[in-house]
Amino acid sequence: MVDLSSHLFLLSLSLHCCFIACLAANTKNITTDQSALLAFKSLITSDPYDVLANNWSTSSSVCNWVGVTCDERHGRVHSLILLNMCLRGTVSPNLGNLSFLVILDLKNNSFGGQLPTELFRLRRLKILHISYNEFEGGIPAALGDLSQLEYLYLGVNNFSGFISQSIGNLHQLKELGIGRNKMSGPIPQTILNMSSLEHINLAVNYFSGTRTF
Repeated sequence: MVDLSSHLFLLSLSLHCCFIACLAANTKNITTDQSALLAFKSLITSDPYDVLANNWSTSSSVCNWVGVTCDERHGRVHSLILLNMCLRGTVSPNLGNLSFLVILDLKNNSFGGQLPTELFRLRRLKILHISYNEFEGGIPAALGDLSQLEYLYLGVNNFSGFISQSIGNLHQLKELGIGRNKMSGPIPQTILNMSSLEHINLAVNYFSGTRTF
């Protein structure tokens, strides 16, 4: 028969192992976010105010970096806000590893190239603001996977091609801005499925067909 002290010892050992495992998992998550942001930094070709160069360093916590806010509950990166910083470069696909990201705001910089499809893995994202940049190429159909998105601003870029029917999957979307791009083709009727939509701007593009809303 196992005595009480043996039971207590086994319980204590089990709790200790659980604590170590949880601590390791949390550290891995923080490391994942840090690696994603450093990969993003590595593709910045111009940082005239040295905002990232002087601040985004492994000598300090990711949560203290300029433009970065962490969620207190999970200790993960919650928002990345780098608007109006004159940054130039391309957006690293590694940002798709910021799995707790809710806000991504890169407004009014000089980011170019195509929008990485990995960004559309950010299923918690509610605000995506990348207006006033130099993005080009098509808007991936995977945009429709961002089911929690409430505000989407893609205006004043060089996006081209059609708007995918998948945009109708954004049932939580309140504001949509794609004005002043090079989009073409018909406006998808699935926009009518977006019951929460309050404001839409598609002006100054090359859309064709009959307006459906």
